Amino acid sequence: MAGTVDLLKLSTVTSAQKAAEASIQTAHYSPPWADMSIIGVAGSSGSGKTSLAIEIIKSLNLPWVIILSIDSFYKSLTPEQNALAHLNEYDLDSPDSIDFDLLVEKLNDLKQGKRTDIPIYSFQQHQRLEKTVSIYSPHVIILEGILALNDPRVLDLLDMKIYVEADSDVCLSRRIVRDVRERGRTIEGTIKQWFRYVKPVFQRYVEPQREVADLIVPRGMQNTMAIQMIVNQVRQILKEKSSRHNAELERLGQQLEDFALSENAMILEGKPQISGVSTILRNPITSHLDFVFYFDRLTALLIEKALDCHNYISTNVTTPQGYTYSGLKPKGKVSAVVVLRGGSCMEAGLKRTIPDCLTGRLLIQSNYRTGEPQLHYLTLFPDLAEHETVMLLDPQMSSGGAALMAVKVLVDHGVCEARIVFVTFMAGRRGLKRLLSVFPKIKVVAANVVEDGEKRWLEERYFGC
Repeated sequence: MAGTVDLLKLSTVTSAQKAAEASIQTAHYSPPWADMSIIGVAGSSGSGKTSLAIEIIKSLNLPWVIILSIDSFYKSLTPEQNALAHLNEYDLDSPDSIDFDLLVEKLNDLKQGKRTDIPIYSFQQHQRLEKTVSIYSPHVIILEGILALNDPRVLDLLDMKIYVEADSDVCLSRRIVRDVRERGRTIEGTIKQWFRYVKPVFQRYVEPQREVADLIVPRGMQNTMAIQMIVNQVRQILKEKSSRHNAELERLGQQLEDFALSENAMILEGKPQISGVSTILRNPITSHLDFVFYFDRLTALLIEKALDCHNYISTNVTTPQGYTYSGLKPKGKVSAVVVLRGGSCMEAGLKRTIPDCLTGRLLIQSNYRTGEPQLHYLTLFPDLAEHETVMLLDPQMSSGGAALMAVKVLVDHGVCEARIVFVTFMAGRRGLKRLLSVFPKIKVVAANVVEDGEKRWLEERYFGC
Protein backbone atom coordinates (compact mmCIF):
# COMPACT_ATOMS: atom_id res chain seq x y z
CA MET A 1 0.00 0.00 0.00
CA ALA A 2 2.86 2.35 0.90
CA GLY A 3 4.49 1.58 -2.44
CA THR A 4 1.25 2.46 -4.21
CA VAL A 5 1.06 5.79 -2.37
CA ASP A 6 4.68 6.54 -3.26
CA LEU A 7 4.00 5.77 -6.91
CA LEU A 8 0.96 8.02 -6.80
CA LYS A 9 3.04 10.85 -5.32
CA LEU A 10 5.74 10.30 -7.94
CA SER A 11 3.14 10.39 -10.70
CA THR A 12 1.68 13.62 -9.29
CA VAL A 13 5.13 15.23 -9.05
CA THR A 14 6.02 14.13 -12.58
CA SER A 15 2.76 15.57 -13.93
CA ALA A 16 3.41 18.84 -12.13
CA GLN A 17 6.93 19.00 -13.54
CA LYS A 18 5.62 18.34 -17.05
CA ALA A 19 2.99 21.05 -16.62
CA ALA A 20 5.67 23.50 -15.41
CA GLU A 21 7.91 22.60 -18.36
CA ALA A 22 5.00 23.08 -20.74
CA SER A 23 4.31 26.53 -19.31
CA ILE A 24 7.98 27.40 -19.74
CA GLN A 25 7.90 26.35 -23.37
CA THR A 26 4.87 28.56 -24.13
CA ALA A 27 6.32 31.69 -22.49
CA HIS A 28 7.53 34.04 -25.21
CA TYR A 29 9.05 37.51 -25.38
CA SER A 30 9.54 39.69 -28.45
CA PRO A 31 11.56 42.91 -28.14
CA PRO A 32 10.20 46.06 -29.80
CA TRP A 33 12.64 45.80 -32.72
CA ALA A 34 11.32 42.32 -33.66
CA ASP A 35 8.32 44.17 -35.12
CA MET A 36 10.45 46.51 -37.22
CA SER A 37 8.89 48.77 -39.86
CA ILE A 38 10.49 49.42 -43.25
CA ILE A 39 9.82 52.52 -45.37
CA GLY A 40 10.84 52.28 -49.02
CA VAL A 41 11.94 55.49 -50.79
CA ALA A 42 12.47 55.26 -54.56
CA GLY A 43 12.99 57.79 -57.33
CA SER A 44 15.32 58.86 -60.08
CA SER A 45 19.04 59.21 -59.48
CA GLY A 46 19.53 62.72 -58.06
CA SER A 47 15.85 63.17 -57.14
CA GLY A 48 16.66 63.81 -53.47
CA LYS A 49 15.81 60.42 -51.91
CA THR A 50 18.66 60.51 -49.40
CA SER A 51 17.97 64.14 -48.46
CA LEU A 52 14.31 63.29 -47.88
CA ALA A 53 15.25 60.30 -45.69
CA ILE A 54 17.61 62.49 -43.63
CA GLU A 55 14.88 65.10 -43.12
CA ILE A 56 12.47 62.40 -41.93
CA ILE A 57 15.02 61.17 -39.37
CA LYS A 58 15.76 64.72 -38.19
CA SER A 59 12.05 65.41 -37.71
CA LEU A 60 11.50 62.15 -35.82
CA ASN A 61 14.51 62.82 -33.56
CA LEU A 62 14.67 59.17 -32.39
CA PRO A 63 17.71 56.88 -32.04
CA TRP A 64 16.02 53.81 -33.56
CA VAL A 65 15.45 55.05 -37.12
CA ILE A 66 18.21 54.41 -39.67
CA ILE A 67 18.81 54.74 -43.41
CA LEU A 68 19.75 51.65 -45.40
CA SER A 69 20.91 52.38 -48.94
CA ILE A 70 20.38 49.85 -51.72
CA ASP A 71 23.75 51.07 -53.05
CA SER A 72 25.36 48.84 -50.39
CA PHE A 73 24.06 45.81 -52.28
CA TYR A 74 25.71 46.40 -55.63
CA LYS A 75 27.27 43.21 -56.94
CA SER A 76 31.06 43.04 -57.12
CA LEU A 77 32.29 43.23 -60.71
CA THR A 78 34.56 40.87 -62.58
CA PRO A 79 37.89 42.31 -63.83
CA GLU A 80 36.39 42.76 -67.30
CA GLN A 81 33.26 44.47 -65.95
CA ASN A 82 35.39 46.60 -63.64
CA ALA A 83 37.46 47.87 -66.56
CA LEU A 84 34.28 48.83 -68.45
CA ALA A 85 32.86 50.55 -65.35
CA HIS A 86 35.94 52.75 -65.06
CA LEU A 87 35.38 53.74 -68.68
CA ASN A 88 31.70 54.54 -67.88
CA GLU A 89 30.65 51.79 -70.27
CA TYR A 90 28.98 49.42 -67.79
CA ASP A 91 25.35 49.62 -66.64
CA LEU A 92 25.26 50.14 -62.87
CA ASP A 93 21.60 51.21 -62.72
CA SER A 94 19.62 48.20 -63.95
CA PRO A 95 18.08 45.68 -61.48
CA ASP A 96 20.69 43.08 -62.54
CA SER A 97 23.42 45.19 -60.89
CA ILE A 98 21.79 44.85 -57.44
CA ASP A 99 22.01 41.71 -55.29
CA PHE A 100 18.33 41.61 -54.36
CA ASP A 101 18.64 38.09 -52.93
CA LEU A 102 21.09 39.34 -50.29
CA LEU A 103 18.99 42.47 -49.64
CA VAL A 104 15.86 40.39 -48.98
CA GLU A 105 17.84 38.06 -46.71
CA LYS A 106 19.14 40.97 -44.61
CA LEU A 107 15.72 42.64 -44.41
CA ASN A 108 14.13 39.38 -43.24
CA ASP A 109 16.80 39.02 -40.54
CA LEU A 110 16.10 42.54 -39.30
CA LYS A 111 12.34 41.98 -39.41
CA GLN A 112 12.87 39.01 -37.08
CA GLY A 113 14.93 41.09 -34.64
CA LYS A 114 18.27 39.48 -35.53
CA ARG A 115 21.65 41.18 -35.79
CA THR A 116 22.92 41.30 -39.35
CA ASP A 117 25.97 42.55 -41.25
CA ILE A 118 25.48 44.95 -44.18
CA PRO A 119 28.09 45.03 -46.96
CA ILE A 120 30.05 48.17 -47.84
CA TYR A 121 30.43 48.98 -51.54
CA SER A 122 33.24 51.13 -52.94
CA PHE A 123 32.23 53.12 -56.01
CA GLN A 124 35.86 54.00 -56.64
CA GLN A 125 36.84 50.30 -56.83
CA HIS A 126 33.45 48.99 -58.03
CA GLN A 127 33.79 46.19 -55.48
CA ARG A 128 32.41 45.21 -52.10
CA LEU A 129 34.88 45.74 -49.30
CA GLU A 130 35.73 43.00 -46.81
CA LYS A 131 34.57 45.26 -43.97
CA THR A 132 30.86 45.24 -43.11
CA VAL A 133 28.54 47.33 -40.91
CA SER A 134 26.63 45.57 -38.15
CA ILE A 135 22.98 46.56 -37.66
CA TYR A 136 20.90 45.55 -34.68
CA SER A 137 17.62 46.62 -33.06
CA PRO A 138 16.35 49.45 -35.31
CA HIS A 139 12.61 50.13 -34.91
CA VAL A 140 12.32 51.74 -38.34
CA ILE A 141 14.50 51.41 -41.45
CA ILE A 142 14.28 53.83 -44.37
CA LEU A 143 15.33 51.81 -47.42
CA GLU A 144 16.34 54.25 -50.14
CA GLY A 145 17.49 53.63 -53.69
CA ILE A 146 16.41 54.12 -57.28
CA LEU A 147 14.94 50.57 -57.26
CA ALA A 148 13.63 50.41 -53.69
CA LEU A 149 10.10 49.60 -54.97
CA ASN A 150 11.13 47.31 -57.82
CA ASP A 151 11.51 43.81 -56.38
CA PRO A 152 8.19 42.12 -55.36
CA ARG A 153 9.87 40.41 -52.38
CA VAL A 154 11.02 43.77 -51.03
CA LEU A 155 7.56 45.27 -51.59
CA ASP A 156 6.05 42.53 -49.40
CA LEU A 157 8.31 43.64 -46.52
CA LEU A 158 7.57 47.37 -46.78
CA ASP A 159 5.15 49.14 -44.44
CA MET A 160 5.19 52.40 -46.43
CA LYS A 161 6.16 53.05 -50.06
CA ILE A 162 7.31 56.51 -51.16
CA TYR A 163 8.28 57.77 -54.61
CA VAL A 164 10.27 61.03 -54.91
CA GLU A 165 9.78 63.15 -58.03
CA ALA A 166 12.11 65.81 -59.40
CA ASP A 167 12.82 67.56 -62.72
CA SER A 168 15.22 65.55 -64.89
CA ASP A 169 17.59 68.51 -65.40
CA VAL A 170 17.81 68.96 -61.62
CA CYS A 171 18.49 65.23 -61.21
CA LEU A 172 21.32 65.33 -63.78
CA SER A 173 22.98 68.35 -62.17
CA ARG A 174 22.80 66.75 -58.72
CA ARG A 175 24.26 63.50 -60.07
CA ILE A 176 27.17 65.33 -61.68
CA VAL A 177 28.01 67.12 -58.41
CA ARG A 178 27.73 63.91 -56.36
CA ASP A 179 29.72 61.66 -58.72
CA VAL A 180 32.53 64.17 -59.12
CA ARG A 181 32.79 65.00 -55.40
CA GLU A 182 32.14 61.61 -53.82
CA ARG A 183 32.82 58.91 -56.40
CA GLY A 184 35.89 60.15 -58.24
CA ARG A 185 34.14 60.48 -61.63
CA THR A 186 34.60 63.10 -64.35
CA ILE A 187 31.88 65.42 -65.64
CA GLU A 188 32.16 63.92 -69.12
CA GLY A 189 31.95 60.36 -67.80
CA THR A 190 28.90 61.15 -65.64
CA ILE A 191 27.04 62.76 -68.56
CA LYS A 192 27.97 59.84 -70.83
CA GLN A 193 26.66 57.31 -68.30
CA TRP A 194 23.47 59.36 -67.75
CA PHE A 195 22.33 59.28 -71.38
CA ARG A 196 23.60 55.79 -72.13
CA TYR A 197 22.33 53.92 -69.03
CA VAL A 198 20.66 56.05 -66.35
CA LYS A 199 17.94 57.67 -68.46
CA PRO A 200 16.85 54.43 -70.24
CA VAL A 201 16.78 52.57 -66.90
CA PHE A 202 14.68 55.36 -65.39
CA GLN A 203 12.09 55.06 -68.16
CA ARG A 204 12.02 51.25 -68.02
CA TYR A 205 12.32 50.44 -64.30
CA VAL A 206 12.31 53.53 -62.07
CA GLU A 207 9.33 55.58 -63.24
CA PRO A 208 6.89 52.60 -63.21
CA GLN A 209 7.44 52.41 -59.42
CA ARG A 210 5.11 55.41 -59.09
CA GLU A 211 2.21 52.98 -59.61
CA VAL A 212 2.94 50.98 -56.43
CA ALA A 213 3.83 53.97 -54.20
CA ASP A 214 1.59 54.94 -51.29
CA LEU A 215 2.82 58.52 -51.46
CA ILE A 216 4.39 60.53 -54.31
CA VAL A 217 6.56 63.38 -53.00
CA PRO A 218 7.49 66.17 -55.43
CA ARG A 219 10.38 68.53 -54.56
CA GLY A 220 11.91 66.04 -52.09
CA MET A 221 13.17 67.56 -48.84
CA GLN A 222 11.59 70.93 -49.69
CA ASN A 223 8.13 69.39 -49.40
CA THR A 224 7.67 69.99 -45.67
CA MET A 225 3.97 69.04 -45.76
CA ALA A 226 4.75 65.57 -47.11
CA ILE A 227 7.58 65.11 -44.61
CA GLN A 228 5.25 65.97 -41.73
CA MET A 229 2.67 63.45 -43.00
CA ILE A 230 5.31 60.73 -43.12
CA VAL A 231 6.66 61.62 -39.67
CA ASN A 232 3.17 61.56 -38.12
CA GLN A 233 2.50 58.15 -39.64
CA VAL A 234 5.80 56.74 -38.36
CA ARG A 235 5.13 58.10 -34.87
CA GLN A 236 1.71 56.43 -34.87
CA ILE A 237 3.30 53.14 -35.92
CA LEU A 238 5.87 53.36 -33.11
CA LYS A 239 3.15 54.25 -30.58
CA GLU A 240 1.11 51.19 -31.55
CA LYS A 241 4.19 48.96 -31.35
CA SER A 242 4.98 50.30 -27.87
CA SER A 243 1.44 49.57 -26.70
CA ARG A 244 1.61 46.01 -28.03
CA HIS A 245 4.98 45.44 -26.34
CA ASN A 246 3.74 46.69 -22.96
CA ALA A 247 0.57 44.59 -23.28
CA GLU A 248 2.69 41.51 -24.01
CA LEU A 249 4.81 42.14 -20.91
CA GLU A 250 1.68 42.56 -18.78
CA ARG A 251 0.13 39.35 -20.12
CA LEU A 252 3.35 37.50 -19.44
CA GLY A 253 3.30 38.66 -15.83
CA GLN A 254 -0.35 37.66 -15.32
CA GLN A 255 0.25 34.15 -16.64
CA LEU A 256 3.00 33.41 -14.11
CA GLU A 257 1.25 33.74 -10.75
CA ASP A 258 1.65 30.01 -10.03
CA PHE A 259 5.03 29.65 -11.73
CA ALA A 260 7.58 27.95 -9.44
CA LEU A 261 11.19 29.12 -9.60
CA SER A 262 13.65 26.51 -10.81
CA GLU A 263 17.00 25.61 -9.26
CA ASN A 264 18.58 28.06 -11.71
CA ALA A 265 17.46 30.87 -9.39
CA MET A 266 20.12 31.08 -6.66
CA ILE A 267 18.82 33.39 -3.92
CA LEU A 268 21.27 34.18 -1.11
CA GLU A 269 18.82 35.89 1.27
CA GLY A 270 18.49 34.31 4.71
CA LYS A 271 22.23 33.85 5.17
CA PRO A 272 23.49 35.93 8.11
CA GLN A 273 26.11 37.92 6.20
CA ILE A 274 23.72 38.71 3.34
CA SER A 275 20.96 39.77 5.74
CA GLY A 276 23.39 41.93 7.72
CA VAL A 277 24.78 43.74 4.68
CA SER A 278 21.30 44.17 3.18
CA THR A 279 20.12 45.77 6.42
CA ILE A 280 22.97 48.28 6.33
CA LEU A 281 22.27 49.14 2.67
CA ARG A 282 18.56 49.70 3.28
CA ASN A 283 19.12 51.86 6.34
CA PRO A 284 18.62 55.53 5.28
CA ILE A 285 21.09 56.78 7.90
CA THR A 286 23.97 54.70 6.48
CA SER A 287 26.71 57.09 5.34
CA HIS A 288 27.68 57.24 1.67
CA LEU A 289 31.16 55.88 2.43
CA ASP A 290 29.75 52.88 4.31
CA PHE A 291 27.12 52.30 1.65
CA VAL A 292 29.75 52.03 -1.09
CA PHE A 293 31.98 49.80 1.05
CA TYR A 294 29.22 47.32 1.93
CA PHE A 295 27.69 47.29 -1.55
CA ASP A 296 31.09 46.49 -3.10
CA ARG A 297 31.44 43.70 -0.54
CA LEU A 298 28.01 42.31 -1.41
CA THR A 299 28.72 42.53 -5.14
CA ALA A 300 31.92 40.52 -4.63
CA LEU A 301 29.89 37.81 -2.85
CA LEU A 302 27.37 37.73 -5.70
CA ILE A 303 30.14 37.47 -8.32
CA GLU A 304 31.78 34.65 -6.36
CA LYS A 305 28.46 32.81 -6.33
CA ALA A 306 28.04 33.42 -10.04
CA LEU A 307 31.45 31.85 -10.65
CA ASP A 308 30.02 28.61 -9.25
CA CYS A 309 28.00 28.48 -12.48
CA HIS A 310 31.17 28.54 -14.59
CA ASN A 311 32.55 25.29 -16.00
CA TYR A 312 35.89 24.00 -14.75
CA ILE A 313 38.26 21.28 -15.86
CA SER A 314 40.60 19.09 -13.82
CA THR A 315 44.27 20.03 -13.66
CA ASN A 316 47.38 19.14 -11.67
CA VAL A 317 49.90 21.61 -10.28
CA THR A 318 53.21 21.05 -8.52
CA THR A 319 53.51 23.02 -5.28
CA PRO A 320 56.75 24.77 -4.17
CA GLN A 321 57.31 21.84 -1.81
CA GLY A 322 57.25 19.42 -4.74
CA TYR A 323 53.82 17.92 -4.08
CA THR A 324 51.28 17.34 -6.84
CA TYR A 325 47.90 18.91 -6.20
CA SER A 326 44.80 17.85 -8.16
CA GLY A 327 42.54 20.85 -8.66
CA LEU A 328 40.40 22.74 -11.15
CA LYS A 329 40.96 25.57 -13.60
CA PRO A 330 38.40 27.68 -15.46
CA LYS A 331 37.22 26.39 -18.82
CA GLY A 332 37.14 29.25 -21.31
CA LYS A 333 36.67 32.97 -20.75
CA VAL A 334 34.49 34.68 -18.16
CA SER A 335 33.17 38.08 -19.17
CA ALA A 336 30.55 40.54 -17.97
CA VAL A 337 28.04 42.87 -19.59
CA VAL A 338 26.98 45.87 -17.50
CA VAL A 339 23.42 47.19 -17.86
CA LEU A 340 23.88 50.96 -17.57
CA ARG A 341 23.68 52.97 -15.53
CA GLY A 342 22.90 50.88 -12.44
CA GLY A 343 25.21 48.04 -13.41
CA SER A 344 28.20 50.37 -13.08
CA CYS A 345 27.71 50.14 -9.29
CA MET A 346 28.79 46.50 -9.51
CA GLU A 347 32.02 47.01 -11.44
CA ALA A 348 34.17 47.67 -8.36
CA GLY A 349 33.08 44.37 -6.81
CA LEU A 350 33.54 42.63 -10.18
CA LYS A 351 37.11 43.90 -10.62
CA ARG A 352 37.90 43.04 -7.01
CA THR A 353 36.90 39.42 -7.73
CA ILE A 354 38.07 39.12 -11.37
CA PRO A 355 40.60 41.94 -12.00
CA ASP A 356 41.04 41.24 -15.72
CA CYS A 357 37.38 40.54 -16.54
CA LEU A 358 36.32 41.68 -20.02
CA THR A 359 33.34 44.03 -19.71
CA GLY A 360 30.74 45.12 -22.27
CA ARG A 361 27.98 47.72 -22.00
CA LEU A 362 24.22 47.94 -22.58
CA LEU A 363 22.15 51.07 -22.01
CA ILE A 364 18.49 50.18 -21.44
CA GLN A 365 16.15 52.84 -20.10
CA SER A 366 12.40 52.87 -19.58
CA ASN A 367 10.36 55.46 -21.45
CA TYR A 368 9.07 57.86 -18.80
CA ARG A 369 5.71 58.15 -20.61
CA THR A 370 4.97 54.50 -21.42
CA GLY A 371 7.28 52.58 -19.07
CA GLU A 372 8.54 50.56 -22.05
CA PRO A 373 12.20 49.46 -21.81
CA GLN A 374 14.25 50.85 -24.71
CA LEU A 375 17.69 49.86 -25.96
CA HIS A 376 19.76 53.02 -26.52
CA TYR A 377 23.35 51.75 -26.79
CA LEU A 378 25.42 48.58 -26.80
CA THR A 379 29.08 47.68 -27.08
CA LEU A 380 29.94 43.99 -26.94
CA PHE A 381 33.09 42.00 -27.65
CA PRO A 382 33.16 40.46 -31.15
CA ASP A 383 33.91 36.99 -29.76
CA LEU A 384 31.30 37.19 -26.98
CA ALA A 385 29.50 34.10 -28.31
CA GLU A 386 32.63 32.04 -27.63
CA HIS A 387 32.92 33.01 -23.95
CA GLU A 388 32.18 30.17 -21.57
CA THR A 389 30.27 32.35 -19.09
CA VAL A 390 28.74 35.80 -19.59
CA MET A 391 27.56 37.60 -16.46
CA LEU A 392 24.85 40.24 -16.89
CA LEU A 393 25.07 42.84 -14.12
CA ASP A 394 22.13 44.98 -12.95
CA PRO A 395 21.70 45.79 -9.23
CA GLN A 396 17.89 45.98 -9.34
CA MET A 397 15.33 44.07 -11.36
CA SER A 398 11.70 44.95 -10.75
CA SER A 399 9.27 44.08 -13.56
CA GLY A 400 11.89 42.18 -15.56
CA GLY A 401 11.33 44.16 -18.77
CA ALA A 402 14.89 45.50 -19.00
CA ALA A 403 16.33 42.12 -17.93
CA LEU A 404 14.35 40.32 -20.66
CA MET A 405 15.63 42.81 -23.23
CA ALA A 406 19.24 42.50 -22.01
CA VAL A 407 19.22 38.70 -22.17
CA LYS A 408 17.56 38.83 -25.60
CA VAL A 409 20.36 41.10 -26.85
CA LEU A 410 23.01 38.58 -25.72
CA VAL A 411 21.13 35.64 -27.26
CA ASP A 412 20.75 37.56 -30.54
CA HIS A 413 24.52 38.09 -30.56
CA GLY A 414 25.13 34.36 -30.39
CA VAL A 415 25.57 33.81 -26.65
CA CYS A 416 24.23 30.41 -25.59
CA GLU A 417 21.35 30.88 -23.16
CA ALA A 418 22.80 28.35 -20.71
CA ARG A 419 26.01 30.40 -20.44
CA ILE A 420 24.31 33.58 -19.21
CA VAL A 421 24.29 34.38 -15.48
CA PHE A 422 22.13 37.34 -14.45
CA VAL A 423 23.55 38.91 -11.26
CA THR A 424 21.47 41.34 -9.19
CA PHE A 425 21.10 42.61 -5.64
CA MET A 426 17.30 42.80 -5.61
CA ALA A 427 14.97 40.86 -7.90
CA GLY A 428 11.24 41.53 -8.06
CA ARG A 429 9.21 38.36 -7.63
CA ARG A 430 7.19 38.74 -10.82
CA GLY A 431 10.20 39.99 -12.79
CA LEU A 432 12.22 36.94 -11.75
CA LYS A 433 9.41 34.63 -12.86
CA ARG A 434 9.10 36.45 -16.18
CA LEU A 435 12.82 36.16 -16.86
CA LEU A 436 13.10 32.46 -16.05
CA SER A 437 9.89 31.55 -17.88
CA VAL A 438 11.15 33.06 -21.12
CA PHE A 439 14.80 32.01 -20.69
CA PRO A 440 14.65 28.87 -18.49
CA LYS A 441 18.29 27.91 -19.13
CA ILE A 442 19.94 31.05 -17.76
CA LYS A 443 21.06 31.28 -14.13
CA VAL A 444 20.07 34.10 -11.79
CA VAL A 445 22.10 35.04 -8.71
CA ALA A 446 20.30 37.47 -6.38
CA ALA A 447 20.82 38.63 -2.81
CA ASN A 448 17.13 39.30 -2.15
CA VAL A 449 13.72 38.74 -3.70
CA VAL A 450 11.43 41.73 -3.14
CA GLU A 451 7.87 42.66 -3.98
CA ASP A 452 7.09 43.98 -7.44
CA GLY A 453 7.28 47.66 -8.28
CA GLU A 454 10.04 48.73 -5.88
CA LYS A 455 11.52 52.00 -7.15
CA ARG A 456 15.14 51.97 -8.31
CA TRP A 457 17.26 53.65 -5.67
CA LEU A 458 20.58 51.80 -5.48
CA GLU A 459 22.48 53.77 -8.09
CA GLU A 460 21.37 57.07 -6.57
CA ARG A 461 22.69 56.04 -3.15
CA TYR A 462 25.89 54.57 -4.64
CA PHE A 463 26.79 57.50 -6.91
CA GLY A 464 25.25 60.17 -4.71
CA CYS A 465 23.10 61.56 -7.50
